[in-house]
Formats: sequence, structure tokens, C-alpha cells
Amino acid sequence: MDNDTFRRHGHQLVDWLADYFEHVGDYPVTPPVTPGEILSHLPDTPPRDGEDMDTILRDYREIILPGMSHWQHPGWFAYFPANNSPPSVLAEILTAGLGAQCMSWITSPAATELEERMMEWLRDMIGLPAHMSGVIQDTASTATLCALLSARERATDFTTNDRGMHAGLTVYASTQTHSSIEKGVRIAGFGKHHLRLVAVDDAYAMNPEALRKAIVEDMERGKKPACVVATLGTTSSMAMDPLEPISAICREYGIWLHVDAAFAGTAAIHPGHRWFMKGVEACDSFVFNPHKWMLTNFDCSAYFVRDPDTLLQTLSMDPEYLKTSADKQVKNYRDWGIQLGRRFRALKLWFVIRSYGVRGIADMVDRHIGMARDFAAWLEADERFELLAPRQLSLVCFRYKQDQLPEEELDRLNRRLLDTINASGKVFMSHTQLGGRFCLRLSVGQATTSEEHLQQAWQIISEAAGAL
Repeated sequence: MDNDTFRRHGHQLVDWLADYFEHVGDYPVTPPVTPGEILSHLPDTPPRDGEDMDTILRDYREIILPGMSHWQHPGWFAYFPANNSPPSVLAEILTAGLGAQCMSWITSPAATELEERMMEWLRDMIGLPAHMSGVIQDTASTATLCALLSARERATDFTTNDRGMHAGLTVYASTQTHSSIEKGVRIAGFGKHHLRLVAVDDAYAMNPEALRKAIVEDMERGKKPACVVATLGTTSSMAMDPLEPISAICREYGIWLHVDAAFAGTAAIHPGHRWFMKGVEACDSFVFNPHKWMLTNFDCSAYFVRDPDTLLQTLSMDPEYLKTSADKQVKNYRDWGIQLGRRFRALKLWFVIRSYGVRGIADMVDRHIGMARDFAAWLEADERFELLAPRQLSLVCFRYKQDQLPEEELDRLNRRLLDTINASGKVFMSHTQLGGRFCLRLSVGQATTSEEHLQQAWQIISEAAGAL
């Protein structure tokens, strides 16, 4: 493709994206396709000769787009938000065009130094202590793995990397923790058998006394507690583990405390919603995802550590072919994570924060939380529904109820309710299990969602419940 052709198609795609941003609400939120339907339209073998871009873009519109779920749809209330924004998309175009490999300072000095400054901005925006240093990871799963590896090395005086895994190291998280914690425990060599799932309270937050009990029992059995993973905003219910008593326990027993705030962390940008961060200054590591609620498209996960030396001693490699004369004066972020190769993710953060400002992002968060508060009030005023967990930030967990029905029948009805809601094509929600009960989740966080869209969702939910 020559530059003139690239220019023509580039303008065409930007125009298409601008139209998509404007009209995304006209699409069904999720596609009405069946498994294998898209695959059946794709050739079994690649083309022998190159095809023109007009043909490729036609197939994109006719084959791929009809099979896409639209996460940017204003009726997206499922899972969690995965927002993008025009400034973030423009930055991604530049990142792709530059094609830079940002593993070390010397390979792209501006990328390294912009990332360093962006992490300082994010740290201050969400109220983390000034002594913490940050790095951009791809996802919270990778950040958590880095925390588990660091905790493992500190607990074994940095001998595991050299001599192999020590038996008996234990990790603690609540029964509501994200599945990535177990995956990280497996990958890091602790073994699933050494992951302790700690009981929660009525609000599904970790019970500190149950944590202490589990730690003491393990120590009495000759185990060595290495890491506690506390969650600010659990996946199922947005429960907030109490950091102050948990951090006190970790200090008492010399245990690494990692805090997972992947979704909820963005809410801390608004000072009025920062209450859940109380006690965070005592953590050893912390992660949140700007690629969820902060208008920054996937992937961009912000990972902060109290002691960068522990992270570096755990993960750094220094082969001769990567050494440079600047190494003692700069940060080489290749040593701050699992990957050697790194994308220029800081650029989109810079574009987003400068475009919207801290106030603009905070106002969006406040608006979404207010909408979730309204939705929870509508549910509580309607005797057909009940909340299954306290409304936390922008997530509401609820179900349809009939007091005379057994739980199994209620679960069946609520599954049917969810299927009916999602079949509308105007709203998409997801579910979970809380206390053994099937639960509908309404997650407010898509940037384009307005009060009108929330009212439409409530009407669809209410009518679907009436049809039961």
C-alpha cells in the first residue's frame, strides 16, 4: 500500500469511527449470531495474492461487524465498562504508526519518561501515597502475578528464583476474589492447595478475624504466609475489603499486601468517592485499570509498588545485548514486569487526561455512581425485586423475587428474566452467584450512558419481570 492509498483509507476509517461513536446506540448491544456463524463466512485458506483494501473493508462491514458485541453501547450494563474515547483512539493510531518497541529507555526515551510522569499523575489522582512508584502493565492479571512473584521472593529472601520453589508458602484472598488470583498462584508456583479463601461478612467483604485465624493456623502447621490479596471492588458485588485491619495483620506477620482495585480504582479520582481507599497507604502493591472506567481503551493497567527494588530484584534480567550506558540514570520498564517487549501505552493516558482533565473524569464517575444509586432506589421501591448486596459505587446486584417460591425456581425465573432483557438488543447485563443465589448485575460505567438509557433499561427490566 502506497502512502496516497493509506491516506485515503485512513481518512475513510476515521470518518467511519466518528460515525460509529455517534451511532453506536443504533446497533444491537450483542449480535444475534450463533456459534460458528462468523467462521462459516471466512475462507479456509489465506489468499495467494494480496487483496485491495476496499474489498477487505467491505468484508469487515459485512462479516465482522455483525458479529461484534458493542462495549461502547450506552445500553452496556454487563461485567464492567471497557471504555474508549476519541482522544484515546487517536493516541492509539499514533502508537501503531510509530511502531515503537518501548522496552528500555534507549529504545524510546520519550515513551519511558512519559510513562514515568503518567504514573505519577495517576498516583496523585487516586490518592496513593507519594512514596509509591508505578508502571503500566497490560492487565490486572499480569500486575497481580508480579505482586505474587515479588511476595514469593521476599518471603524466601530472594532464593526461589535461584533454587526453585519453597514448599509451604501460602497466599490469602477472600472467597469473592477474582479468578486471576488463583491463576497467578498457580503460575507463580505456590499451588492452588496453598491458596486460602477467607470468609466474608454479610456485605461480601473479607473478614479480618477469619484472615488472622487462617494465618495463625498455617503458621502452627509450619507454613509460611507470603501474600494477602485484598480487593477493593470484588467482581461479583463490588465489595470492599477493609484495608486498615487487613494491613495491620499483614504488618504484624510480615506479609506482603497486594490490593486489587481493577474496576473501582478509577472512582478514587473523585474525592467524594475515595472512602474505600482508607488504609491503602500501608499496601505493598496496588493495581487499577484505566482501561475499564477511565476512558482509556484496552489495554492499560496501572501497577504501583512501595519498594521498586523488590520488584526489580524479582524480575530484572540484564543480558549483555540489552545493556546501555544510560541504565544507571533511567528506568528500564522491561525490568518492571513479565514482558520484555512493551507497547507505548502511556501516550493514550496522556491524551485522555489532558483532554478531559481530572475534573472531567471525576464528574463522569460521579454521574455514573449517581445513576446506580437511582437504579437501586427504583428496585427498592418495587416489591417485585430485592437487592442481594449493598449498592457499591456504580454496581447494583438484584433479583426478581416471589416469597412463596423455592430458591431453585427463583433462580430459573431470574435466568429467564436475564435472557429476556438481553434479547431486547437494547440492554446487555450479566449475572453472578451471591450467597448461592442467581443474581443480576447492572454495572453503570459506559461513557455514553445517560439517565435516559438507564430509564430505558429499567423499563425493559420491569416489563420483562411483569411477563414472568
